[in-house]
Amino acid sequence: MKYQVGDEFLQELPLILGGPILKHTEPESVTVWMALKQSCQVELKVYDTTNDGETLGNCLLEGERSTFALGKYLHVVAITARSTIGHRLTGGHIYAYDLQFTVADQTLQMQQALCSNSSPPVSISYFDHQKPTFALPPNRLQDLQIVHASCRKPHGHGFDALPILDSMIQASANQPQRRPHQLFLTGDQIYGDDVADPSLWVSTTLGDALLGWEEQLPVNGVYCTPQQLPPGERADVATNQAGLTAGLHNNAEKVNSHLFSLGEYYATYLLAWSPVCWPTTFPKGEQVTRDRHAIKGWNRAVKHLRQFIYTLWKVRRALANIPMHSIFDDHDVSDDWNLNQAWCLRVLGRPLGRRIVQNALLAYTVFQGWGNTPGQFAEGKPGEKLLAAAQAWSASQGTDVKANEAIARYVGMPANDPHTDLPILVRDGSVFILDRHPEALTWHYIVRSDCHEVIVLDTRTWRGYPADQKPIAPPMLLCPKAFEQQLLLPLQEVVEQTQIKTTFVIAPTNVFGLQVIDWIHHWHLNQEKVFSTDVGDAWNINVEALAKFLTTLFEERQQVVILSGDIHYSSVAHLSYARTHSKLQSVLVQLTASALKNEEMLTRLIHTRLKDWLLPEKIRHWIGWINPPNMVEISEKQLHHNRHLLNNPDWHCVLEWIPRNSVQTSTYTADILSLIAPWKRAENAKWKWLQPLIFWKSRWFQEGREVVGLNNLALVHFELADESSSCKVMQDLYWFSCWYPTQIVYSRFESQLTPNQSLLR
Repeated sequence: MKYQVGDEFLQELPLILGGPILKHTEPESVTVWMALKQSCQVELKVYDTTNDGETLGNCLLEGERSTFALGKYLHVVAITARSTIGHRLTGGHIYAYDLQFTVADQTLQMQQALCSNSSPPVSISYFDHQKPTFALPPNRLQDLQIVHASCRKPHGHGFDALPILDSMIQASANQPQRRPHQLFLTGDQIYGDDVADPSLWVSTTLGDALLGWEEQLPVNGVYCTPQQLPPGERADVATNQAGLTAGLHNNAEKVNSHLFSLGEYYATYLLAWSPVCWPTTFPKGEQVTRDRHAIKGWNRAVKHLRQFIYTLWKVRRALANIPMHSIFDDHDVSDDWNLNQAWCLRVLGRPLGRRIVQNALLAYTVFQGWGNTPGQFAEGKPGEKLLAAAQAWSASQGTDVKANEAIARYVGMPANDPHTDLPILVRDGSVFILDRHPEALTWHYIVRSDCHEVIVLDTRTWRGYPADQKPIAPPMLLCPKAFEQQLLLPLQEVVEQTQIKTTFVIAPTNVFGLQVIDWIHHWHLNQEKVFSTDVGDAWNINVEALAKFLTTLFEERQQVVILSGDIHYSSVAHLSYARTHSKLQSVLVQLTASALKNEEMLTRLIHTRLKDWLLPEKIRHWIGWINPPNMVEISEKQLHHNRHLLNNPDWHCVLEWIPRNSVQTSTYTADILSLIAPWKRAENAKWKWLQPLIFWKSRWFQEGREVVGLNNLALVHFELADESSSCKVMQDLYWFSCWYPTQIVYSRFESQLTPNQSLLR
């Protein structure tokens, strides 16, 4: 049964298909991203406000830009507003913005562009004036409110936690010091693999309709359109023709409906952030297939998707009202993307594998990268050249060879060796790195305010693959060149006239993981089954790279806060670091937030008291050297009996896991009706009489110690008792209770931003 998306369907939709999404925002400029169904000129104006955001004031910044035609019904723009007379935005103040659209000779206001005759009225504001608003980071660290999260799979189990952000902003929209100031999405904003059959059913048809043509995908020496590769039937092509590894080790269901085409990746982004293009109904599994197992899976996925779609209006409103910064992890392309040298050779050496990675990177550029670093897309810059190439490739219906080559060049695809058809790798010290064109876009970037800096790392496309080891060897997540460009130089930059109090580093994969995860990774590495558990994605598997990471950070900063995701549970870890022959001591606090929507049976278990009973985290010690960088873990017993071990190395460090405080009920619970669909509430109410018997869902049993394993969203803030005292960082993790009635609750983790002297001694 085909999803009916033709010209008539798209013409009845509003002009704005996705967005507006507030992106890179600083005192001198504001960038807003949108996807539209028609080509037009867009004007952005940023206004001052009075009465705590209630009343619009003067226009401070303005800008305009034309859309890029990436398909017949897909016209995308990220428009940046600036001041012509030197206006600067400041912290502690609420600003609003407005958009105006010129389509042919017709001018539309934002509210008109958000609505159509066939769609209900849309509100993306928290104020009567119906304009989106935002507040810049404040001057004082103790007023800063940062939200971060990762891993959002539409058909994943549990409730989507991202709509909680809308409730957060709504509760404090008129309080510039208290409303969230920045959102960082640290990876897996979409899933290219592990796609539900009903999701692909929508994405394939919608993607072709948005483009206005069908992509010819190279499969086994012939060309197939996306429609010829239906949902639930792609596993063999994904694994054997594209070389993708997500389906290895009896995991074919992970790639049964893998995204392949550019249209599918484009559509998936629109469906992740906006309710506009979703169908109002889905067919029953019985109408799609005769396979009993597939019918059951289809109907189950549809139930999860319907709940996901129900709250998308809240996601859309939230993303219009907070600056959103993001970085990819593997699933934005495919599971294991660039995991190791073996993956690169296996996938990038095959025409279909290469096409899928290129499609995913182009979609990431358009939907995420453009707004993160709008400067790269200014006139004459590589980003603008990429958009022009994408426009030309679509206009030619995928036949313009030069446009295709330009896309590959600008998204950083390595050239292939003409003799072997394998991707070209070049040396960088002791490692191989993927070759790239000098004009290729960079995905890492820095965000700064008067009180903090955020260094966002790209640990996917700048990996260093050990030249003297097997291709499956764990890589350096940053090669030597990337260490200098992404970490050392930004840390050494002196920013004039600012008093940056805290340095955040976004590392999409964990720097330190739970002890049991480390054991599993090392066991799988010994078995050479690295793809089943992403062996090599965590920093602490390649100890030389981890040692270099720590010493690079601590040579320039004494306090570092890591924001991380990826792992489908959330936690806080505290690392105390001391140099052996100096008084230098430093601290690193790792704040992990995952997943927004991808809880699993295992993460639900470690969320409870069960983990602390069976596998409590212990304090861990390492000794390390600077040149060459290396580190070795030592046990408490070794340390106790051989104190002289600490004399030989250049430094030592101690890791402890911060326990979570007792669960608190959030004030956002009052908004629970807008977060749970009526049919889901009715379903939950059926089981309320069983609650006393289901002890594992009781509040007491859910009071785990070290992690939050249910879908969650993190709010990070700071506490300073006074100007001279030490600083405390707090991560509040908001999640949906599994006891009845469902509530929004939060678990607070508190960590001092000072080394733990008792452990270092």
